Amino acid sequence: MTIRDTTARLLAAGIVLAFASAGLARDDKENASARNGSDTAEVEVPADEATTTEDAVTIDGVLVPYRVTTGTQPVWGDDGEAIGSVFYTYYERSDVEETSTRPLVFSFNGGPGSASVWMHIAYTGPRLLRIDDEGYPVQPYGIQENPHSILDVADIVYVDPVNTGFSRILNDAKRDQFFGVNEDIRYLARWIDTFVTRQNRWTSPKFLIGESYGTTRVAGLAARLQGSHWMYLNGVVLVSPTGLGIERDGPVRGALYLPYYTAAAWYHEQLDAELQARDLEALLPEVEAFTVDELLPAMTRGGSLGAIERQAMAERYARYAGLEVGPVLHYNMAVPTSFFWKELLRDEGLTIGRLDSRYRGTDRMDAGTSPDFDPALSSWNHAFAPAINHYLRDVLGYDTDLQYWVFGSVHPWNRDGDRTGRQLQRAMAQNPYLHVMVQSGYYDGGTDYFNAKYTMWHMDPSGRLQDRMFFRGYRSGHMMYLRRPDLERANDDIREFIAESIPGEGEPARQ
Repeated sequence: MTIRDTTARLLAAGIVLAFASAGLARDDKENASARNGSDTAEVEVPADEATTTEDAVTIDGVLVPYRVTTGTQPVWGDDGEAIGSVFYTYYERSDVEETSTRPLVFSFNGGPGSASVWMHIAYTGPRLLRIDDEGYPVQPYGIQENPHSILDVADIVYVDPVNTGFSRILNDAKRDQFFGVNEDIRYLARWIDTFVTRQNRWTSPKFLIGESYGTTRVAGLAARLQGSHWMYLNGVVLVSPTGLGIERDGPVRGALYLPYYTAAAWYHEQLDAELQARDLEALLPEVEAFTVDELLPAMTRGGSLGAIERQAMAERYARYAGLEVGPVLHYNMAVPTSFFWKELLRDEGLTIGRLDSRYRGTDRMDAGTSPDFDPALSSWNHAFAPAINHYLRDVLGYDTDLQYWVFGSVHPWNRDGDRTGRQLQRAMAQNPYLHVMVQSGYYDGGTDYFNAKYTMWHMDPSGRLQDRMFFRGYRSGHMMYLRRPDLERANDDIREFIAESIPGEGEPARQ
Protein backbone atom coordinates (compact mmCIF):
# COMPACT_ATOMS: atom_id res chain seq x y z
CA MET A 1 0.00 0.00 0.00
CA THR A 2 1.43 3.44 -0.96
CA ILE A 3 1.57 6.42 1.39
CA ARG A 4 -1.10 8.06 -0.74
CA ASP A 5 -3.39 5.05 -0.29
CA THR A 6 -2.86 5.18 3.47
CA THR A 7 -3.59 8.89 3.62
CA ALA A 8 -6.72 8.47 1.52
CA ARG A 9 -8.04 5.80 3.91
CA LEU A 10 -7.37 8.00 6.90
CA LEU A 11 -9.18 10.86 5.23
CA ALA A 12 -12.14 8.64 4.42
CA ALA A 13 -12.29 7.42 8.00
CA GLY A 14 -12.29 10.95 9.33
CA ILE A 15 -9.07 10.38 11.31
CA VAL A 16 -6.97 13.12 9.70
CA LEU A 17 -7.68 16.43 11.38
CA ALA A 18 -9.05 19.32 9.37
CA PHE A 19 -6.86 22.33 8.95
CA ALA A 20 -7.16 25.84 7.56
CA SER A 21 -5.68 26.42 4.15
CA ALA A 22 -3.44 29.42 3.64
CA GLY A 23 -5.41 32.68 3.40
CA LEU A 24 -5.06 34.85 0.30
CA ALA A 25 -4.48 38.00 2.31
CA ARG A 26 -1.57 36.63 4.33
CA ASP A 27 2.07 36.40 3.34
CA ASP A 28 4.21 33.65 4.84
CA LYS A 29 6.71 36.34 5.73
CA GLU A 30 4.18 37.40 8.36
CA ASN A 31 3.90 33.88 9.74
CA ALA A 32 7.68 33.53 9.88
CA SER A 33 8.29 36.75 11.79
CA ALA A 34 9.28 36.48 15.42
CA ARG A 35 8.08 39.23 17.70
CA ASN A 36 11.19 41.35 17.99
CA GLY A 37 12.01 42.81 21.36
CA SER A 38 12.43 46.55 21.61
CA ASP A 39 15.95 47.80 21.02
CA THR A 40 15.07 51.46 21.44
CA ALA A 41 15.71 51.69 25.19
CA GLU A 42 19.48 51.57 24.69
CA VAL A 43 19.86 52.91 21.10
CA GLU A 44 19.01 56.36 19.83
CA VAL A 45 16.27 56.36 17.19
CA PRO A 46 16.69 59.36 14.88
CA ALA A 47 13.41 60.83 13.68
CA ASP A 48 14.89 62.95 10.91
CA GLU A 49 18.34 62.41 9.43
CA ALA A 50 19.95 61.44 6.12
CA THR A 51 23.24 60.21 4.63
CA THR A 52 24.03 60.62 0.93
CA THR A 53 26.55 58.84 -1.28
CA GLU A 54 27.28 58.70 -5.01
CA ASP A 55 27.66 55.61 -7.19
CA ALA A 56 26.98 54.26 -10.67
CA VAL A 57 25.59 51.10 -12.24
CA THR A 58 25.63 49.73 -15.77
CA ILE A 59 22.07 49.02 -16.96
CA ASP A 60 21.55 47.43 -20.35
CA GLY A 61 25.09 48.43 -21.27
CA VAL A 62 24.73 52.10 -20.28
CA LEU A 63 26.50 53.62 -17.28
CA VAL A 64 23.91 55.25 -15.00
CA PRO A 65 25.28 57.54 -12.26
CA TYR A 66 23.11 57.98 -9.22
CA ARG A 67 22.81 59.54 -5.79
CA VAL A 68 21.51 57.39 -2.94
CA THR A 69 20.14 58.82 0.30
CA THR A 70 19.52 56.62 3.33
CA GLY A 71 17.72 58.18 6.23
CA THR A 72 14.67 58.63 8.37
CA GLN A 73 11.68 60.93 8.06
CA PRO A 74 9.12 61.43 10.83
CA VAL A 75 5.54 60.26 10.99
CA TRP A 76 3.65 63.22 12.41
CA GLY A 77 0.90 62.88 14.99
CA ASP A 78 -2.23 65.01 15.07
CA ASP A 79 -0.56 67.46 17.45
CA GLY A 80 2.51 67.87 15.24
CA GLU A 81 4.73 65.63 17.37
CA ALA A 82 6.85 62.91 15.76
CA ILE A 83 5.21 59.57 16.64
CA GLY A 84 7.26 57.37 14.33
CA SER A 85 10.54 57.24 12.48
CA VAL A 86 10.38 55.72 8.97
CA PHE A 87 13.58 54.58 7.31
CA TYR A 88 13.94 54.92 3.54
CA THR A 89 16.50 54.49 0.75
CA TYR A 90 16.13 56.98 -2.09
CA TYR A 91 17.86 56.52 -5.45
CA GLU A 92 18.08 59.45 -7.89
CA ARG A 93 19.72 59.35 -11.27
CA SER A 94 22.27 62.14 -10.90
CA ASP A 95 22.80 63.09 -14.55
CA VAL A 96 19.19 64.27 -14.93
CA GLU A 97 18.81 68.01 -14.46
CA GLU A 98 15.06 68.32 -14.93
CA THR A 99 13.01 66.16 -12.52
CA SER A 100 9.57 67.59 -13.33
CA THR A 101 9.00 64.82 -15.88
CA ARG A 102 11.19 62.19 -14.23
CA PRO A 103 9.07 59.28 -12.89
CA LEU A 104 9.21 58.62 -9.13
CA VAL A 105 8.46 55.14 -7.76
CA PHE A 106 7.61 54.30 -4.12
CA SER A 107 8.30 50.64 -3.33
CA PHE A 108 6.83 48.57 -0.49
CA ASN A 109 7.04 44.93 0.53
CA GLY A 110 4.43 43.13 2.54
CA GLY A 111 3.92 40.88 5.53
CA PRO A 112 2.50 42.97 7.06
CA GLY A 113 5.62 43.38 9.13
CA SER A 114 8.21 42.92 6.38
CA ALA A 115 10.87 45.47 5.56
CA SER A 116 11.22 46.62 1.95
CA VAL A 117 14.37 44.57 1.56
CA TRP A 118 13.15 41.98 -0.92
CA MET A 119 12.49 44.14 -3.96
CA HIS A 120 15.21 46.60 -2.91
CA ILE A 121 18.18 44.24 -3.27
CA ALA A 122 16.67 41.56 -5.48
CA TYR A 123 14.43 43.26 -8.06
CA THR A 124 14.33 46.91 -9.11
CA GLY A 125 17.26 48.50 -7.24
CA PRO A 126 20.79 49.05 -8.62
CA ARG A 127 22.33 46.35 -6.40
CA LEU A 128 21.43 42.64 -6.06
CA LEU A 129 22.21 40.10 -3.39
CA ARG A 130 24.39 37.22 -4.54
CA ILE A 131 22.20 34.30 -5.65
CA ASP A 132 22.39 31.79 -8.46
CA ASP A 133 20.28 32.00 -11.63
CA GLU A 134 17.37 30.14 -10.00
CA GLY A 135 17.38 32.22 -6.79
CA TYR A 136 19.32 29.99 -4.40
CA PRO A 137 21.72 31.75 -1.99
CA VAL A 138 25.44 31.87 -2.67
CA GLN A 139 28.12 32.28 -0.01
CA PRO A 140 29.92 34.40 0.91
CA TYR A 141 26.84 36.61 1.16
CA GLY A 142 27.12 39.96 -0.56
CA ILE A 143 25.85 42.19 -3.34
CA GLN A 144 26.56 42.82 -6.99
CA GLU A 145 25.38 45.18 -9.73
CA ASN A 146 21.87 44.82 -11.09
CA PRO A 147 22.08 45.27 -14.87
CA HIS A 148 18.27 45.24 -15.11
CA SER A 149 17.36 47.90 -12.49
CA ILE A 150 14.67 50.41 -13.46
CA LEU A 151 16.83 53.28 -12.17
CA ASP A 152 17.63 54.20 -15.77
CA VAL A 153 13.99 55.32 -16.28
CA ALA A 154 12.75 56.22 -12.78
CA ASP A 155 13.93 57.35 -9.36
CA ILE A 156 13.01 54.90 -6.59
CA VAL A 157 12.17 55.19 -2.87
CA TYR A 158 12.21 51.99 -0.78
CA VAL A 159 10.16 52.50 2.37
CA ASP A 160 10.31 50.44 5.56
CA PRO A 161 7.01 50.88 7.45
CA VAL A 162 7.03 51.36 11.22
CA ASN A 163 8.62 48.47 13.16
CA THR A 164 10.40 47.09 10.10
CA GLY A 165 13.96 47.74 8.98
CA PHE A 166 15.33 50.63 11.05
CA SER A 167 11.85 52.22 11.43
CA ARG A 168 10.45 52.53 14.95
CA ILE A 169 7.61 53.92 17.07
CA LEU A 170 8.61 57.11 18.94
CA ASN A 171 7.61 58.79 22.20
CA ASP A 172 5.52 55.86 23.46
CA ALA A 173 2.99 56.42 20.68
CA LYS A 174 0.09 53.98 20.58
CA ARG A 175 0.70 50.93 18.37
CA ASP A 176 -2.86 50.73 17.09
CA GLN A 177 -2.49 53.88 15.00
CA PHE A 178 0.05 52.07 12.77
CA PHE A 179 -0.91 48.41 12.63
CA GLY A 180 -3.99 47.77 10.51
CA VAL A 181 -5.14 47.84 6.90
CA ASN A 182 -6.47 51.39 7.01
CA GLU A 183 -4.19 52.67 9.76
CA ASP A 184 -1.14 51.66 7.70
CA ILE A 185 -2.49 53.40 4.61
CA ARG A 186 -3.38 56.57 6.51
CA TYR A 187 0.02 57.31 8.04
CA LEU A 188 2.03 56.22 5.01
CA ALA A 189 0.00 58.48 2.72
CA ARG A 190 0.86 61.43 4.93
CA TRP A 191 4.50 60.31 4.99
CA ILE A 192 4.63 60.18 1.17
CA ASP A 193 3.05 63.63 0.98
CA THR A 194 5.82 65.00 3.21
CA PHE A 195 8.53 63.22 1.23
CA VAL A 196 7.29 64.49 -2.14
CA THR A 197 7.09 68.02 -0.74
CA ARG A 198 10.60 67.91 0.74
CA GLN A 199 12.11 66.52 -2.47
CA ASN A 200 10.24 68.95 -4.77
CA ARG A 201 8.65 66.10 -6.76
CA TRP A 202 5.02 67.18 -6.98
CA THR A 203 5.15 67.51 -10.77
CA SER A 204 6.85 64.15 -11.36
CA PRO A 205 4.79 61.23 -12.70
CA LYS A 206 4.32 58.98 -9.66
CA PHE A 207 4.05 55.23 -9.29
CA LEU A 208 3.56 52.77 -6.45
CA ILE A 209 4.82 49.19 -6.45
CA GLY A 210 3.91 46.70 -3.75
CA GLU A 211 4.57 43.02 -3.25
CA SER A 212 2.25 40.54 -1.48
CA TYR A 213 0.61 42.39 1.44
CA GLY A 214 2.31 45.42 -0.03
CA THR A 215 -0.30 45.24 -2.81
CA THR A 216 -3.05 45.78 -0.23
CA ARG A 217 -1.00 48.74 1.00
CA VAL A 218 -0.42 50.40 -2.38
CA ALA A 219 -3.97 49.77 -3.63
CA GLY A 220 -5.28 51.67 -0.60
CA LEU A 221 -2.55 54.29 -0.85
CA ALA A 222 -3.51 55.11 -4.45
CA ALA A 223 -7.02 55.97 -3.28
CA ARG A 224 -5.90 57.75 -0.08
CA LEU A 225 -3.28 59.88 -1.82
CA GLN A 226 -5.78 60.87 -4.48
CA GLY A 227 -8.75 61.47 -2.19
CA SER A 228 -7.10 63.04 0.87
CA HIS A 229 -3.80 64.47 -0.41
CA TRP A 230 -4.78 65.45 -3.98
CA MET A 231 -1.83 63.46 -5.28
CA TYR A 232 -2.82 61.71 -8.51
CA LEU A 233 -0.75 58.74 -9.65
CA ASN A 234 0.10 57.40 -13.07
CA GLY A 235 0.46 53.76 -12.14
CA VAL A 236 0.30 51.01 -9.53
CA VAL A 237 2.25 47.75 -9.88
CA LEU A 238 0.88 44.78 -7.90
CA VAL A 239 3.51 42.08 -7.47
CA SER A 240 2.06 38.73 -6.30
CA PRO A 241 -1.13 40.45 -5.09
CA THR A 242 -3.39 39.53 -2.20
CA GLY A 243 -7.17 39.36 -2.58
CA LEU A 244 -7.51 43.14 -1.95
CA GLY A 245 -10.73 42.56 -0.03
CA ILE A 246 -12.51 41.03 -3.06
CA GLU A 247 -14.87 38.33 -1.75
CA ARG A 248 -14.39 34.73 -2.96
CA ASP A 249 -16.02 32.44 -0.41
CA GLY A 250 -17.51 28.99 -0.96
CA PRO A 251 -16.96 27.18 -4.27
CA VAL A 252 -15.07 30.11 -5.77
CA ARG A 253 -12.35 29.97 -3.12
CA GLY A 254 -12.04 26.20 -3.50
CA ALA A 255 -11.94 26.13 -7.30
CA LEU A 256 -9.53 28.93 -8.14
CA TYR A 257 -6.37 27.15 -6.96
CA LEU A 258 -6.51 24.45 -9.66
CA PRO A 259 -4.52 26.30 -12.38
CA TYR A 260 -1.72 26.89 -9.85
CA TYR A 261 -1.80 23.18 -8.95
CA THR A 262 -1.36 22.37 -12.63
CA ALA A 263 1.65 24.69 -12.90
CA ALA A 264 3.37 23.19 -9.83
CA ALA A 265 2.64 19.62 -10.96
CA TRP A 266 3.94 20.40 -14.44
CA TYR A 267 7.19 21.77 -12.99
CA HIS A 268 7.75 18.60 -10.95
CA GLU A 269 6.74 16.36 -13.88
CA GLN A 270 3.74 14.88 -12.07
CA LEU A 271 1.21 15.23 -14.90
CA ASP A 272 0.38 12.45 -17.34
CA ALA A 273 2.49 12.17 -20.48
CA GLU A 274 0.08 14.06 -22.75
CA LEU A 275 -0.20 17.09 -20.45
CA GLN A 276 3.46 17.00 -19.45
CA ALA A 277 4.56 17.22 -23.08
CA ARG A 278 2.80 20.53 -23.58
CA ASP A 279 4.31 23.93 -22.88
CA LEU A 280 3.12 25.36 -19.56
CA GLU A 281 1.73 28.58 -20.98
CA ALA A 282 -0.13 26.64 -23.67
CA LEU A 283 -1.63 24.31 -21.06
CA LEU A 284 -2.77 26.83 -18.44
CA PRO A 285 -5.52 28.54 -20.50
CA GLU A 286 -7.18 25.13 -20.94
CA VAL A 287 -7.14 24.55 -17.16
CA GLU A 288 -8.39 28.08 -16.49
CA ALA A 289 -11.33 27.53 -18.85
CA PHE A 290 -12.13 24.18 -17.21
CA THR A 291 -12.01 25.82 -13.77
CA VAL A 292 -14.41 28.63 -14.64
CA ASP A 293 -16.72 26.90 -17.12
CA GLU A 294 -17.03 23.40 -15.65
CA LEU A 295 -15.46 22.93 -12.21
CA LEU A 296 -17.01 25.96 -10.55
CA PRO A 297 -20.58 25.21 -11.75
CA ALA A 298 -20.18 21.60 -10.58
CA MET A 299 -18.92 22.66 -7.14
CA THR A 300 -21.77 25.15 -6.89
CA ARG A 301 -24.23 22.27 -7.07
CA GLY A 302 -22.72 20.73 -3.93
CA GLY A 303 -24.53 17.63 -2.71
CA SER A 304 -26.98 17.72 -5.61
CA LEU A 305 -24.22 16.78 -8.05
CA GLY A 306 -24.83 13.22 -9.20
CA ALA A 307 -22.37 10.44 -8.34
CA ILE A 308 -21.36 9.82 -11.95
CA GLU A 309 -20.81 13.52 -12.64
CA ARG A 310 -18.91 13.89 -9.36
CA GLN A 311 -16.58 11.01 -10.21
CA ALA A 312 -15.93 12.33 -13.72
CA MET A 313 -15.25 15.84 -12.49
CA ALA A 314 -12.89 14.61 -9.74
CA GLU A 315 -10.96 12.52 -12.27
CA ARG A 316 -10.43 15.54 -14.51
CA TYR A 317 -9.43 17.66 -11.51
CA ALA A 318 -6.94 15.00 -10.38
CA ARG A 319 -5.46 14.76 -13.87
CA TYR A 320 -4.85 18.52 -14.04
CA ALA A 321 -3.49 18.64 -10.46
CA GLY A 322 -1.15 15.66 -10.67
CA LEU A 323 -2.99 13.95 -7.78
CA GLU A 324 -4.83 10.69 -7.32
CA VAL A 325 -8.59 10.90 -7.49
CA GLY A 326 -9.24 9.60 -3.96
CA PRO A 327 -8.08 12.68 -2.03
CA VAL A 328 -9.79 14.96 -4.57
CA LEU A 329 -13.11 13.26 -3.85
CA HIS A 330 -12.52 13.31 -0.10
CA TYR A 331 -12.05 17.07 -0.24
CA ASN A 332 -15.10 17.52 -2.50
CA MET A 333 -12.83 18.98 -5.19
CA ALA A 334 -11.74 21.81 -2.87
CA VAL A 335 -8.24 20.47 -2.18
CA PRO A 336 -6.51 22.74 0.39
CA THR A 337 -3.19 24.24 -0.60
CA SER A 338 -1.39 22.84 2.47
CA PHE A 339 -2.46 19.32 1.56
CA PHE A 340 -1.32 19.82 -2.02
CA TRP A 341 2.17 20.96 -0.90
CA LYS A 342 2.43 17.82 1.23
CA GLU A 343 0.84 15.39 -1.20
CA LEU A 344 2.26 16.13 -4.64
CA LEU A 345 5.69 14.53 -4.00
CA ARG A 346 4.77 12.47 -0.94
CA ASP A 347 5.83 9.18 -2.56
CA GLU A 348 9.28 10.68 -3.07
CA GLY A 349 9.51 11.77 0.58
CA LEU A 350 9.44 15.45 -0.38
CA THR A 351 7.23 18.50 0.05
CA ILE A 352 7.04 21.58 -2.17
CA GLY A 353 7.28 25.25 -1.24
CA ARG A 354 4.36 27.54 -0.57
CA LEU A 355 5.79 30.83 -1.81
CA ASP A 356 7.70 29.15 -4.62
CA SER A 357 6.67 25.61 -5.42
CA ARG A 358 9.85 24.90 -7.37
CA TYR A 359 11.61 24.47 -4.00
CA ARG A 360 11.54 21.07 -2.30
CA GLY A 361 11.64 20.26 1.39
CA THR A 362 12.00 17.25 3.67
CA ASP A 363 9.63 16.75 6.60
CA ARG A 364 10.21 14.79 9.81
CA MET A 365 7.65 12.24 8.62
CA ASP A 366 5.85 11.59 5.36
CA ALA A 367 2.43 11.28 6.99
CA GLY A 368 0.27 14.32 7.63
CA THR A 369 -1.72 16.93 5.77
CA SER A 370 0.65 19.91 5.69
CA PRO A 371 4.42 20.50 5.43
CA ASP A 372 6.61 21.21 8.45
CA PHE A 373 8.00 24.38 6.86
CA ASP A 374 8.18 26.34 3.63
CA PRO A 375 11.46 25.38 1.94
CA ALA A 376 11.29 28.46 -0.28
CA LEU A 377 11.14 30.98 2.57
CA SER A 378 13.79 29.23 4.63
CA SER A 379 16.13 29.35 1.65
CA TRP A 380 15.61 33.07 1.12
CA ASN A 381 15.87 34.28 4.70
CA HIS A 382 19.50 33.45 5.34
CA ALA A 383 20.60 35.26 2.15
CA PHE A 384 18.71 38.55 2.55
CA ALA A 385 19.51 39.44 6.18
CA PRO A 386 23.31 39.48 5.88
CA ALA A 387 23.17 41.15 2.45
CA ILE A 388 20.98 44.10 3.50
CA ASN A 389 22.95 44.72 6.70
CA HIS A 390 26.25 44.68 4.78
CA TYR A 391 24.87 46.94 2.06
CA LEU A 392 23.25 49.60 4.22
CA ARG A 393 26.01 49.79 6.83
CA ASP A 394 29.23 49.05 4.95
CA VAL A 395 28.47 50.22 1.42
CA LEU A 396 26.00 53.09 1.92
CA GLY A 397 27.50 54.13 5.25
CA TYR A 398 24.33 54.28 7.33
CA ASP A 399 25.59 54.33 10.93
CA THR A 400 23.27 52.95 13.61
CA ASP A 401 23.30 50.36 16.38
CA LEU A 402 19.64 49.54 15.70
CA GLN A 403 18.92 46.00 14.57
CA TYR A 404 17.60 45.79 11.03
CA TRP A 405 14.23 44.08 11.42
CA VAL A 406 13.64 42.05 8.27
CA PHE A 407 10.43 41.01 10.04
CA GLY A 408 9.04 43.21 12.78
CA SER A 409 6.41 43.07 15.48
CA VAL A 410 3.20 44.57 14.06
CA HIS A 411 0.61 42.41 15.76
CA PRO A 412 -2.26 42.50 16.35
CA TRP A 413 -2.96 43.75 12.84
CA ASN A 414 -6.44 45.19 12.31
CA ARG A 415 -7.76 43.55 9.13
CA ASP A 416 -11.26 45.02 9.39
CA GLY A 417 -12.49 47.17 6.55
CA ASP A 418 -10.26 45.91 3.75
CA ARG A 419 -11.89 47.43 0.68
CA THR A 420 -8.62 48.22 -1.06
CA GLY A 421 -9.61 46.59 -4.37
CA ARG A 422 -12.75 48.70 -4.58
CA GLN A 423 -10.78 51.77 -3.53
CA LEU A 424 -8.26 51.22 -6.32
CA GLN A 425 -11.08 50.76 -8.83
CA ARG A 426 -12.66 54.04 -7.75
CA ALA A 427 -9.32 55.82 -8.00
CA MET A 428 -8.95 54.51 -11.56
CA ALA A 429 -12.48 55.58 -12.44
CA GLN A 430 -11.79 59.10 -11.17
CA ASN A 431 -8.29 59.36 -12.64
CA PRO A 432 -8.01 58.49 -16.36
CA TYR A 433 -4.21 58.61 -16.11
CA LEU A 434 -4.06 55.77 -13.55
CA HIS A 435 -2.94 52.36 -14.84
CA VAL A 436 -2.52 49.04 -12.99
CA MET A 437 -0.22 46.12 -13.75
CA VAL A 438 -0.22 42.73 -11.99
CA GLN A 439 2.93 40.59 -11.94
CA SER A 440 2.54 36.99 -10.78
CA GLY A 441 4.64 33.83 -10.70
CA TYR A 442 2.92 30.66 -11.89
CA TYR A 443 4.55 28.65 -9.06
CA ASP A 444 3.43 30.98 -6.25
CA GLY A 445 1.11 29.07 -3.92
CA GLY A 446 0.73 31.85 -1.34
CA THR A 447 -0.84 34.45 -3.63
CA ASP A 448 -1.46 32.39 -6.73
CA TYR A 449 -1.66 33.82 -10.24
CA PHE A 450 -5.23 32.76 -11.07
CA ASN A 451 -6.61 34.41 -7.94
CA ALA A 452 -4.71 37.52 -9.05
CA LYS A 453 -6.58 37.40 -12.35
CA TYR A 454 -9.86 36.94 -10.49
CA THR A 455 -9.08 40.02 -8.39
CA MET A 456 -8.51 42.07 -11.55
CA TRP A 457 -11.77 40.87 -13.08
CA HIS A 458 -13.82 41.68 -9.99
CA MET A 459 -12.17 44.97 -9.14
CA ASP A 460 -13.72 46.07 -12.42
CA PRO A 461 -16.89 43.97 -12.87
CA SER A 462 -18.25 46.30 -15.55
CA GLY A 463 -15.14 45.78 -17.69
CA ARG A 464 -14.76 49.48 -18.43
CA LEU A 465 -11.23 49.79 -17.02
CA GLN A 466 -9.67 46.65 -18.50
CA ASP A 467 -7.78 48.67 -21.14
CA ARG A 468 -5.75 50.19 -18.27
CA MET A 469 -5.18 46.90 -16.42
CA PHE A 470 -2.43 44.46 -17.41
CA PHE A 471 -1.39 40.98 -16.30
CA ARG A 472 2.10 39.54 -16.67
CA GLY A 473 2.93 35.95 -15.67
CA TYR A 474 6.37 34.42 -15.00
CA ARG A 475 7.79 30.92 -14.63
CA SER A 476 8.79 31.37 -11.01
CA GLY A 477 7.21 31.94 -7.61
CA HIS A 478 6.16 34.67 -5.18
CA MET A 479 9.35 36.65 -5.72
CA MET A 480 9.50 35.89 -9.40
CA TYR A 481 12.49 38.18 -9.90
CA LEU A 482 14.79 35.73 -8.06
CA ARG A 483 14.95 33.67 -11.24
CA ARG A 484 17.43 35.45 -13.50
CA PRO A 485 15.43 35.32 -16.79
CA ASP A 486 12.37 36.70 -14.98
CA LEU A 487 14.43 39.44 -13.30
CA GLU A 488 15.23 40.82 -16.73
CA ARG A 489 11.77 40.34 -18.18
CA ALA A 490 9.86 41.68 -15.15
CA ASN A 491 11.96 44.86 -14.99
CA ASP A 492 11.46 45.36 -18.71
CA ASP A 493 7.72 44.98 -18.15
CA ILE A 494 7.85 47.74 -15.52
CA ARG A 495 9.80 50.00 -17.90
CA GLU A 496 7.18 49.46 -20.59
CA PHE A 497 4.36 50.02 -18.08
CA ILE A 498 5.88 53.31 -16.90
CA ALA A 499 6.30 54.53 -20.48
CA GLU A 500 2.74 53.60 -21.44
CA SER A 501 1.26 55.15 -18.29
CA ILE A 502 2.68 58.61 -18.95
CA PRO A 503 0.55 60.55 -21.45
CA GLY A 504 2.01 62.57 -24.25
CA GLU A 505 2.79 66.22 -23.69
CA GLY A 506 -0.43 68.20 -23.51
CA GLU A 507 -2.66 65.11 -23.55
CA PRO A 508 -5.64 65.81 -21.26
CA ALA A 509 -6.99 63.48 -18.57
CA ARG A 510 -10.20 62.48 -20.32
CA GLN A 511 -12.33 59.32 -20.15
